[in-house]
Amino acid sequence: MYAERVSRLQGAVVWTNTPDAPGAGRVLPDGCMDLLWNDGRLLVAGPDTRAYVTEGERSSWAGVRFFPGTAPGFLGVPAHELRDLRVDLADLWPVSEVRRLCGRIEAADDPVSALEDVAVECAVGAEPPDPVLRGVVAALDSGRPVAATADELGLGARQLHRRCLTAFGYGPKTLARILRLQRALVLVRGGIGFADTAVRAGFADQAHLARDVKELAGLPLGELLGRRGG
Repeated sequence: MYAERVSRLQGAVVWTNTPDAPGAGRVLPDGCMDLLWNDGRLLVAGPDTRAYVTEGERSSWAGVRFFPGTAPGFLGVPAHELRDLRVDLADLWPVSEVRRLCGRIEAADDPVSALEDVAVECAVGAEPPDPVLRGVVAALDSGRPVAATADELGLGARQLHRRCLTAFGYGPKTLARILRLQRALVLVRGGIGFADTAVRAGFADQAHLARDVKELAGLPLGELLGRRGG
C-alpha cells in the first residue's frame, strides 16, 4: 500500500510503500529525486527518464521526494550523474556519516519521521536552490514551449539546458515531456477521457498521448491505469 503526506521540507513529499502482493512495481518519471530508506539502507533515486521497474520486492520502502531541481543542492551531486540510477548514499557521502544516519533512523520510534528529519537537515547549510528553477518548472508545467520559457527567464537555450542538466538530470525538453505525462495521468485518473486528456494536457492528439505514455511509462495507457499500485 502506498501513502504520502506533505513534508516539513518545502515542496517535498514523504511517502511509504509496502507492496500488497509479489510482482513488478512501476515508478514513473516525475522530474524529482528521492532519498530512500529500505531494510536499513539509505539510497538515492536519481531522476528517471523512463519507468523504473522493481521485480518481486515485498519489503517496505520510505522516501522523501524533493521538489524538482532541489535535491542536487541538498545531496551535493549534479542530477545528471544519477540519471536513471538508484545508488547507496554511502557512494555519495562519507561512509561514517551514512552509517551514523542509518543507526539513527533504525533506532527511532518512527523511522519515517527520522528519515524526514535527515532530509530537512540536508537543507541546513546547503546552497539555496537556483531561484530560476521554480520558474522553469512552473513555465514548462503550464505547457509553455522551451524556447518561450528561456526567453521569459532571460536565459539562452544553452544556458537553460546546462542548468536543467545539473538540477533535473536532463534537458528542458525531456522535463517538459515528463511534466506533461504527469498532467495527463492526473486527468485520466480523475475520470477524463483519453481524447480530452490529450487536449488539456498539451498533446497534439490522442495518438501523441499514447506514444508518449508507452515510451515514458513502458505500458499502454489503459494497461497502466490498471496497474496504479506501482
